[in-house]
Amino acid sequence: MIITDPRQPDNPIVFVNDAFLRLSGYERQEVLGKNCRFLQGPKTDKATVDQLREAIAEKVDVSVDILNYRKDGSTFWNALYISPVSNDRGELLFFFASQLDVSDRKRSEHRITADKDRFEKAVKERTRELEAALEAQTTLLHEVDHRVKNNLQMISSLIVMQSRTIKDAATRKSLATMLERIEALSTVHRRLYQSKDVSRFDVADFARDLVTDLLTASGRSEIKSTLDLEPIVISAEKATPVALMVNELVTNALKHAFKEKPDGTTAGRIGIKMSQPDGHFNIEVSDDGVGMADASGDASFGMRLIKSLARQLHADIEWRDAGPGTKVVISMPNEPQQKGNVS
Repeated sequence: MIITDPRQPDNPIVFVNDAFLRLSGYERQEVLGKNCRFLQGPKTDKATVDQLREAIAEKVDVSVDILNYRKDGSTFWNALYISPVSNDRGELLFFFASQLDVSDRKRSEHRITADKDRFEKAVKERTRELEAALEAQTTLLHEVDHRVKNNLQMISSLIVMQSRTIKDAATRKSLATMLERIEALSTVHRRLYQSKDVSRFDVADFARDLVTDLLTASGRSEIKSTLDLEPIVISAEKATPVALMVNELVTNALKHAFKEKPDGTTAGRIGIKMSQPDGHFNIEVSDDGVGMADASGDASFGMRLIKSLARQLHADIEWRDAGPGTKVVISMPNEPQQKGNVS
């Protein structure tokens, strides 16, 4: 500890204890009568010095960590505390200052800071590597989806060409139905190809595209669609079975629900609703047609396909009499939606 006298010019030191002499390496006669600034050196922080100067000028307490120099030129970190001492009349008599060598603590702090900087740098470098790898993987998967889509289109063209050479109506009808399924899969891969996140699939956008395409392809402009689609995404591996189920249900309604009604018309409406209550992804496909004669439909390949896909997705499926028409409700578990998944 030291005591300085601000009543004398340049606020000189008037008392030092032995601990200060051991810390600084100076003799008592070398210290007394001098201002404390002799402890400063080239690497002493000027802003900290200014902070001390302002506190002394304003006669207030101050506590700082400051780099000081010993007599032999070596440095130490000084936890310095300065406090003014006044008499009963409020007159400033002295400044009391205590010093504590905290070099070990400062070295530890510097090591921690250096380690933190190295760690952050390593994390940034690793993040850049992972981002580059992810970008490369995304590009590759996009290319795969693009090629799959092109191959599916090629298969569709081959089926069309083959069907033109077949005279049997039932066989041509079967090929046409298979062509619709392939085109639904092509739509899935087109959507995945266009997506920024190849691990996620936007069901709502797909359903909107699919219904539009199926209605256009059917040529039945008298049938309208009603879409109530929440923005829901599913994992990419679920995209194909979900797409095939929706395709089968909409196609089935187009082919069988709108036969001639008692009033002689074939007009009607197909509705698709998608929602996610309580962590379950629900799909409802409805029509106001003639209704289903056989809700179990075990003899129908389309029905068997839907049920097989539902088992694959751990989904429950139910056919209901919508009076008029039919409603099919599919419910399956789905992960919570995250913000930013759907653009």
